[in-house]
Amino acid sequence: MAPVLVAVLLTLTSCGSGSEAGAGAGNVTVFAAASLTESFTRLGKDFEAAHPGVAVTFNFGSSATLAQQITQGAPADVFAAASPATMKTVTDASLAGDPVVFVRNRLQIAVPKGNPAGVHTLKDLADPGIKVALCAVQVPCGAAAAKALDAAGLKVTPVTLEQDVKATLTKVELGEVDAALVYRTDVLAASGKVEGIAFPEADQAVNDYPIAVLSKAPAGDTAKDFVDLVLSSQGREVLVAAGFEAP
Repeated sequence: MAPVLVAVLLTLTSCGSGSEAGAGAGNVTVFAAASLTESFTRLGKDFEAAHPGVAVTFNFGSSATLAQQITQGAPADVFAAASPATMKTVTDASLAGDPVVFVRNRLQIAVPKGNPAGVHTLKDLADPGIKVALCAVQVPCGAAAAKALDAAGLKVTPVTLEQDVKATLTKVELGEVDAALVYRTDVLAASGKVEGIAFPEADQAVNDYPIAVLSKAPAGDTAKDFVDLVLSSQGREVLVAAGFEAP
């Protein structure tokens, strides 16, 4: 009976939350912008395959929220943000090394498959009969949308403001809105559930994505190795295939 009890206790001890597991020796916890979900998940699997015994744990979400979590003491090793402004929150607090821009991303208009509302240009989003979803301006995709709309001289009144790009895209996928401004990468990741419409004003609102090892990274050199993978030709290939652009 005692050996069984010991085995159970060992199992429970080794099974913590995602953040706890990622913060352990030899493991890596990566805080990353929601738009990196698919590409970083792929790179995480590649990293684990090349580093037996190492687990990569991700926390995907709004870059602004992730930066706030880091400054409040959340355990993490790497931060990949969707804008320099959100990375600056962390570097200004002396919580990260020198960030490196590894990709760029630009907006598209996402519409439900078949484009039932007949949206074709950015100007169409200003039509009061068109239901639009935008990211909140405090997050990178929302700040980019505001820049693009300003460049076009347009005022759009959204029916909803979401806290990250994935939540914004979900509104389109569910047919709750006629259109949304999201990243091109998220349109591609939606696997045909939505359609993407490019627009020229997106050139005025391209987001640079910086990545950095956090100063108090528990994983140390292993965290640097993950960043090296992201910056490598292998990482670039995965990211470009997902729709990101080289910086």
